[in-house]
Amino acid sequence: MPQPTSDTAVSRPELSVVVNEYRDTAVTGTIGARVMPFLPMIEQSAEYPVIPREIMLKIHDTRRAMRGTYPSSDWEFEMGFYATRENGWEEKIDDRERKLYASLFDAEVVATRRATKIIDLSMERRIAARVFNETNFTPHAVANEWDKPAAATPIDDVNDAKLSLRTQCGMPGNTLIIGYTTFEKVKNCDQIVDRLVYTFPGIDLNRITSQQLAAIFNIPQVLIGGAIYDSADKGQDASIADLWDNEYAMVTICSDAPDVSEPCIGRSFVWTEESPGNGEPVVESYREEGSRSDVVRVRHDSDERLLKSYDEDGNVKSDIAAAVSYLMSNIKTT
Repeated sequence: MPQPTSDTAVSRPELSVVVNEYRDTAVTGTIGARVMPFLPMIEQSAEYPVIPREIMLKIHDTRRAMRGTYPSSDWEFEMGFYATRENGWEEKIDDRERKLYASLFDAEVVATRRATKIIDLSMERRIAARVFNETNFTPHAVANEWDKPAAATPIDDVNDAKLSLRTQCGMPGNTLIIGYTTFEKVKNCDQIVDRLVYTFPGIDLNRITSQQLAAIFNIPQVLIGGAIYDSADKGQDASIADLWDNEYAMVTICSDAPDVSEPCIGRSFVWTEESPGNGEPVVESYREEGSRSDVVRVRHDSDERLLKSYDEDGNVKSDIAAAVSYLMSNIKTT
């Protein structure tokens, strides 16, 4: 394994494996990278093509006359814009600390996992703030809050959302996004329990999965945002809150297709020059002799963007993210 020096950060591919394994097994509840999947880009900032909203549902005349040419597209792409920025975190491993705990854990692995969690939660917050946002999306209040088991009608509410999306973009939506507390509340709603017992005979209602909930809602996937954070200042009593606001739920379209112009809520653009691969963070280490420590660094270069196009003055032309999304509010009792 390469040894860090005082003046050169070295790549640590063996620790990059730790990052991926940790992400696969972690219980942090992050879903941002599935809401806005990574899209590798070779430039740090650039325009990208956006299909104009006005042509998404157009029916075209496809007839060809004998000896005539075939009909073809007469529209032009509109342009969106992204500009990545670097996010990262460093963890020190003191020589004495490493020796003290050598029999208990691998200090480099622990430091890498800790740094990974920190940058993942930062990205999660950025995405959650964009998605559960009444400025970016028009809120639609449900009639009965989902934390009222007898009165709530979450299946009807989600069906209404899917039908509304069909008139907005021609697609019913492939993803329901909810917070963890919402998940805990909605699975106890009478309407959900009745459908679960009928659909999955013998089901343990205490062990309902997101896949089973997706089947009940008749939607390809349910993403449950379980990430939490402490908003208190250092030294103050903890103030724990959800990153995904339990006042909202959303039916939307998510896509990890390589086609950047495919309609969806958004993508996480990653600059491959600084973040090689498909969005995985870079892991490096270097020596800090003044503190007798090795330093592990985890970083990536990304921009999480709602899918929109803009004119030359920076005004939104086609808000694709809004067209493929339906934000529900009044999900919890205030």
